[in-house]
Amino acid sequence: MPRLHADDRDVIIDDVEKLISTAMKEVFLKALSFDIQQDQSLDTVAEGEPHVAGSVGFVGGISGIVYIYTTCRFARAMTGKMLGLAEAEVEGDEMINDAMGEMANMVVGVMKSKLADQGLQVSLTIPSIVRGNHFTIEQSGSAHRRVLIFKCDEHRLLVEVMAKEQN
Repeated sequence: MPRLHADDRDVIIDDVEKLISTAMKEVFLKALSFDIQQDQSLDTVAEGEPHVAGSVGFVGGISGIVYIYTTCRFARAMTGKMLGLAEAEVEGDEMINDAMGEMANMVVGVMKSKLADQGLQVSLTIPSIVRGNHFTIEQSGSAHRRVLIFKCDEHRLLVEVMAKEQN
């Protein structure tokens, strides 16, 4: 199975980061008509509000996981837009959880497609959801980690990407 840049293991996470950044912009524009911009000058999602994170893992020539999280308030707005509903029509956490899981699935699916175009096959895990007020995702083992911050109007989305090349 081809490797992205076998001569420099740090480049693997650089490639995945670029693919996820492109996928985020593409999915948010096509699925939600939201123009999001990457903004590394920001360092966090809004503090003091409950958050929700959708995650999808990938396994193959490279393996890892992508977490996309934002405030529950913005997740509700995204869910409404995705389902063609007014925010007031979005009922309960389950609807928001499903939409956040699907957003993560679409973003990582775009990355998967672009990796396949480069000859690298990966399989995706089912989406997972995490909710809370104060949580952090910690890197484990030899995985490389990147954090990307996006903004959409006054809202922020934080994307954590962890990946490692499989031998």
